[in-house]
Amino acid sequence: MRSPARVHETSIVASGVTLGAGTRVWHFCHVMQGATIGEGCVLGQNVHVGPNVRIGNRVKIQNNVSVYSGVILEDDVFCGPSMVFTNVLTPRAFVERKDAFVATLVGRGATIGANATVVCGVTIGRYAMVGAGAVVTRDVAPHALVVGNPARQHGWVCRCGEVLRGAGDPLVCGRCEARYRLTEPGRLDEIEGERDER
Repeated sequence: MRSPARVHETSIVASGVTLGAGTRVWHFCHVMQGATIGEGCVLGQNVHVGPNVRIGNRVKIQNNVSVYSGVILEDDVFCGPSMVFTNVLTPRAFVERKDAFVATLVGRGATIGANATVVCGVTIGRYAMVGAGAVVTRDVAPHALVVGNPARQHGWVCRCGEVLRGAGDPLVCGRCEARYRLTEPGRLDEIEGERDER
């Protein structure tokens, strides 16, 4: 059984927030009303979670990240230090656009590197990896490795996070020996129940 959520005394958690068991909210965080944060999550120093944001279980959000309204983080997502989400495509300081928030979905197990920027309206697929400093302007396929500005695909990653090397069929992870097959252009699927026999 997990211990209750822990909130550092310098942080503010509004009423109507749900914090799952074992979740830790560190220094100077602000979690706004209606947010739902799952079990076993870690919110590093100076994290902001907007109203009604949904965060899954075992999510790690590193220091200085703001998760704005319209962003959904599924289970096991990693958000690196100072990465940036947005929620309006054409912001102006003098034009109110709270009715124009555009949703962003980060799929289960995905990683977003330090200082990356995710422009709203995209989906980052399950177990994808966004390199540090990348600027994501379009959807990222499950298991894809994307880097650069704008972010472009430069390979595939295993569920364990290892970059898959080579061009074999199947692709085999050098760390955990999971096996993958390209089932159609731009789609990589794990071959369930198989491990390399090397």
